[in-house]
Amino acid sequence: MLLPGALAADSGGARRVEVEVAEPARLADVLDALAGRYPLLGRRLRDETGALRRHVNVYLGRDDVRGLLGMRTPVSAGDTVLVLPNVAGG
Repeated sequence: MLLPGALAADSGGARRVEVEVAEPARLADVLDALAGRYPLLGRRLRDETGALRRHVNVYLGRDDVRGLLGMRTPVSAGDTVLVLPNVAGG
């Protein structure tokens, strides 16, 4: 999993985090494992219902998971999950 610098403080300074989950895995499983290691990071990515927060974008490869199956998106060994915050401005 690749994290932006703004979230690296919540992962002990790491911008690249390896997460292991049993296969078949979904994005929710990956984020559960991540939250188990870094609880504050988990709370910054997902709300109390487990949904991605509005200001967080998650990509599997080049695809936004919201355009795939969301939290049910399948994730395989070796896949890269990228987390990016929304960018606003004018």
